[in-house]
Amino acid sequence: ITQHGDKRITRVGGFLRRTRLDELPQIFNILRGEMSWVGPRPEAVSLSAWYEAEIPFYRYRHIVRPGISGWAQVNQGHVADVVDVNEKLQYDFYYIKHLSYWIDMIIVLRTVKVVLSGFGSK
Repeated sequence: ITQHGDKRITRVGGFLRRTRLDELPQIFNILRGEMSWVGPRPEAVSLSAWYEAEIPFYRYRHIVRPGISGWAQVNQGHVADVVDVNEKLQYDFYYIKHLSYWIDMIIVLRTVKVVLSGFGSK
């Protein structure tokens, strides 16, 4: 899991992460119908399995299609420990409960702000 100030991240990699350009290849997943623009961010299968064992109801975040940006990303940013993942899960549940075009538009607008500010990147 990437930590703040992680030595493995190069200057170029840091720029790509800060500007979220590293997310662009996921557009192919959207075109294939595997993802949407907005929804809970997908996790690696191994991390998702671990979180499901550690956090009650974690798997329910998968009832909607995952997205490139989501309510948790625009409100919390990158997280690394189980306590923060649980908080992120609450944002995902809020999104699922209040699913609408209106909240999607808010997320899209906030995503632009996040990309321009670099909020939450590691």
